[in-house]
Amino acid sequence: MAPPPAPNTLDTPSEATLGVPIYPNARYLAAYDAGRGQRYYLFGTNASFDDMVNYYGAVLRERGDRVFDSPPVHMFELGRFRKETMAFPPSVTIKNYVWSGAAGYANPAPGEQPSHYATIIQVVPLLNPR
Repeated sequence: MAPPPAPNTLDTPSEATLGVPIYPNARYLAAYDAGRGQRYYLFGTNASFDDMVNYYGAVLRERGDRVFDSPPVHMFELGRFRKETMAFPPSVTIKNYVWSGAAGYANPAPGEQPSHYATIIQVVPLLNPR
């Protein structure tokens, strides 16, 4: 049996699809097949890494975990990871792309502004949110 078609990556996913709010000035960049029926969604913003960690800490009402210090990566888990059925833990992951003087995450749309994003928000939704 063929896998179901991938959703259009040009359409911004809704907060209902993601199960979390998206930071107001974040721009939808792309979605990728994570395997095992999961997708992960990328959003870019030029808000600071610390502002994004504070925002998601407040809206999700949890502290999350600093996964890496260099470059800074912070993860908020949205549900329990089930290795039998999931490729990635359902989560919101904040990544700092201007750490140590880097230019940022390149905008995947050539010629669009901004040319780079300071911070990337990666969302892996719950498969069956309750």
